[in-house]
Amino acid sequence: MTSVASEPAVGVPAPGQLVTVRNRQWIASDVARGDVLSSDPGALTARATHLVTLISIEDDAREEELRVVWELEPGALVHDSAVLPDPAHGFDDPTELAAFLHAVRWGAIASADTTALQAPFRSGIQIEDYQLDPVVRALSMPRTNLLIADDVGLGKTIEAGLVMQELMLRHRARTMLIVCPAGLTLQWKDEMRDKFGLDFRIVDAELLRQLRRQQGLYVNPWTHYPRLIVSVDWFKRERPRRLLREILPSTPRYPRAFDLLVVDEVHTCAPGGRGKYAVDSLRTKAIRELAPHCEHRLFLSATPHNGYLESFTALLELLDDHRFQRGVRPTDEQLARVMVRRLKSELPPRWDGTPRFSARRLDYIEVDYSEPERRAHELLASYARSRRDTVGADKAARTAADFVTTLLKRRLFSSPTAFANTIAVHQKTMRDRENTPVRVATTERVLVPLFERVDETAEDDQAYAEAEAEALTAVRHAAPALSTEEKAVLAQLGRWAEDARDRTDAKFAALRTWLDPIVPPKGESAERVIIFTEYRDTQRWLYERLMAAGYPKERLALLYGGQDRDERERVKNVFTADPDLDPVRVLVATDAASEGINLQWYCHRVLHWEIPWNPNRLEQRNGRVDRHGQRAPEVEVRHFVPAGWQTQTFGEGSLEDELAFLRIAVEKVDKIRTDLGSAGEVISAQVERKMLGRQTEWQTADAEIGRRASRARLKVDRDLARELERLTEQLARSRTELDLKPSTVEQVVRIALKLAHRKDLTPATAPSTVDAKVFRLPELPGAWAAARNDGLNDPVTGAERLVTFDQAAVSGPGDVVVLHLGHRLVQMCLRLLRAELWAQARTGHGAAKLHRVTARVVPGDLLRVPAVVAHGRVVVTGAEGTRLHEEVMTAGGLIEQGKLSRGNADEVAAWLAAASDEPVAETVRQRLAALWPGLADPLGRLLRRRAVDRTRSMEALLRNRCDEEVAAVEAVLGELERNIRAALHDTEQWQQASLFELDEREQLRTDHEALLNRLDTIPDQVEAEADALRRRYADPTARRFPAAVEFLVPAAIGRAGR
Repeated sequence: MTSVASEPAVGVPAPGQLVTVRNRQWIASDVARGDVLSSDPGALTARATHLVTLISIEDDAREEELRVVWELEPGALVHDSAVLPDPAHGFDDPTELAAFLHAVRWGAIASADTTALQAPFRSGIQIEDYQLDPVVRALSMPRTNLLIADDVGLGKTIEAGLVMQELMLRHRARTMLIVCPAGLTLQWKDEMRDKFGLDFRIVDAELLRQLRRQQGLYVNPWTHYPRLIVSVDWFKRERPRRLLREILPSTPRYPRAFDLLVVDEVHTCAPGGRGKYAVDSLRTKAIRELAPHCEHRLFLSATPHNGYLESFTALLELLDDHRFQRGVRPTDEQLARVMVRRLKSELPPRWDGTPRFSARRLDYIEVDYSEPERRAHELLASYARSRRDTVGADKAARTAADFVTTLLKRRLFSSPTAFANTIAVHQKTMRDRENTPVRVATTERVLVPLFERVDETAEDDQAYAEAEAEALTAVRHAAPALSTEEKAVLAQLGRWAEDARDRTDAKFAALRTWLDPIVPPKGESAERVIIFTEYRDTQRWLYERLMAAGYPKERLALLYGGQDRDERERVKNVFTADPDLDPVRVLVATDAASEGINLQWYCHRVLHWEIPWNPNRLEQRNGRVDRHGQRAPEVEVRHFVPAGWQTQTFGEGSLEDELAFLRIAVEKVDKIRTDLGSAGEVISAQVERKMLGRQTEWQTADAEIGRRASRARLKVDRDLARELERLTEQLARSRTELDLKPSTVEQVVRIALKLAHRKDLTPATAPSTVDAKVFRLPELPGAWAAARNDGLNDPVTGAERLVTFDQAAVSGPGDVVVLHLGHRLVQMCLRLLRAELWAQARTGHGAAKLHRVTARVVPGDLLRVPAVVAHGRVVVTGAEGTRLHEEVMTAGGLIEQGKLSRGNADEVAAWLAAASDEPVAETVRQRLAALWPGLADPLGRLLRRRAVDRTRSMEALLRNRCDEEVAAVEAVLGELERNIRAALHDTEQWQQASLFELDEREQLRTDHEALLNRLDTIPDQVEAEADALRRRYADPTARRFPAAVEFLVPAAIGRAGR
């Protein structure tokens, strides 16, 4: 008989190979060649070392991961299996071997393959055709640098997740860092886990404290986990950046410190400015420090262009410094290579002609303001005029006075409580001025960051109180003392606010007239409503007013910044769950819920309690329900307007006049949604001028909006319908090539559970909303239990949910969990089956569960005699250990007169396709096993020959791809060099510094110097990048591993003897 496996061999393992390390058995999941040959600088001939990532396959430690330097690991052994499995040891049921081969084939992914997609099948969601574009592009890029600038609500997080999953599967990205707004850290963590099976850790002060308690003071969180999420505002602080600098080299080098950087809402990190030239913010500087140390970069924003060329090009430079440079205008072709931008209006209807997205309807609620409310507004206007007259021409004092006016007015328009709180702080700080003489005047440069922080902290009680107090304290140093009359006006406003905060005002009464019929306080209704407000104290006031109006506490929910994480998640879960599961009907939310959070599943109504002066914030709010997955045909967006707004002309500067002006701003925002990144600032400036009592002119503003929008337009000409058709075809082709159907994934899981635990799925009755087979999972032990329970319990009811393998049958949260290839339980099943490749080299508990041999009946007359087919696995790695190619191939022939007659590739494929899952009779299996000694060697030679031929063709393909990537890098950097030279010759651009403020002049000088420095570094970078690519593809080494044997028997022979 032929030997089943050779003795353990010493050497570096191939990815997927069985090894013994530290007296335990593992699978090598990744092998990377080290840069250091020896710790002895004189040892020039020392062998390179290899960093090997191992995954345990032992039943009590599945999914445990270990990374070792192979050459330094004592007693490390590689188990090599160089021969085909022997039928003398037994036959497997055809379905068992089919599951095994599927597991091996689905794990055969390589970084050089740019065709078959895998990530869409490893996600627990329905993928829209347009969402495939970023991942398809990523496969064709040597270095993935993409700006995903799709419209709000198209699913940029899903698109990013697909790219991340695909890069990880192809061994191109292991370490990942997501930078996002603070309110989205948990959402990113949950979506990556639930939708893609990727576990991330959130890096924050809490994690840092935890690590230091457990592992000592000098632990660094940036190196502790391979996949991390951090909020941009925590990351921009000095302490996190200092810890990051400790692990970053002084200059970027290969391999990069991080494989992949994702920046969500990246427009918030762009250089900003209210003047004539955009200036770097702390966020910009933090990302600028990090980005060069990241190999691949994904930037996400629906509004990436703010109208400043230098700001947009700065973002592009952070994304891809090979192709772009700050201050150098990009060509349309360059943008088209890195930018993915589709608008809802551009996407074609569904197959039946229905629109992909709900229509949006803008409507209003009229408010008949009372005389005391009008009087309060008049008093505030008189106070603002008095302060403006008092400060005169002093620039810092005027800035301070304008800040106080706009802050008080925004708080007045929000709620009596918000206004009362701010009036009290302003009065106190101005009284303190009288008791503490001002020694040093405060400059405008000091004031502006303090004022901006007030906006940033609006929804966090403690942070806002501190920021407001600090800003208003700075005001007292910049502005003159209050006059007697001004003190009297503030006192009168304070008394009104204190009295009004405990009463129902006209605006709340108008809210009730709209809300009560939709969500009756005491009646039954399945409808849901979101009420957005800018301020936490207004949110709390609204909540109290609603309860006082008879709304039960259990029907109301709050969402805000600084909220307890568990409570925040609970609120999100109940509001996105079926209304039958929880009584919450009204969500009162601050802008913490306006970026990235998905609330569309059971809600299509949004009410803005006040109109934000920042138009981007307004559109972000609407995007929480006006997005992919919205089930209602229409999304309703409402604002408050003064009674008579359609027929009356209000007095200039009156309460009604200013609120009517805000309505015009809202309508303009709705009309220019796609250009908000650039035009929003113009609208915001007009609103601010109006509220400060200055002259406003919409005609001039409209012209400026048009100019900025034309400069910032990001439209890329393409045939979108044909593009979507191509993406759909590529997905279908990948599904067919990999045989990835719900039934095959189901078969893999059922076989693995049977082999590992002798358990099976239990068929169940599907809910009315799911048209697919559903099952109950059996109880499982140990590590299997953790994988089983991952996401299984309903987040609202806690009940165990059913599972399905059909992604297309599940849309949004519900009663059924999708078991996709990325799900932890499916991953464990695939690992168990793939481990059978090496199981016959294992000993003791957990030894071989499969023989890797089967015999199948082939119906019809395709075969006249039996055939035998060998399956083998080929892995091609580069000099640095990169897995360049992997595939499962077949070779075989007919058994004629007891000998093997070679069949060609097409014939073998036809035989396999025609074979059924019906096993052949036992007597026939015995006869086939008896023939094996004469078949084994020739079949093995056929498989080796097939593998050698395929390897040669792959080596040629890899050489061509290397040459193409080197040529592409040289062309891109050459184009960048020419563009920089052209920009430097534009002397007019660099000689306008006299028009700018001091910080703008400094930024202009810095940008000019950066261009000169960049020009000097390009030749060296061309050489370094070309060398890095050649190293990646150098010395391709192929390893071949026999996998399985199938006998294919004509029905007339296979059923004989039964």
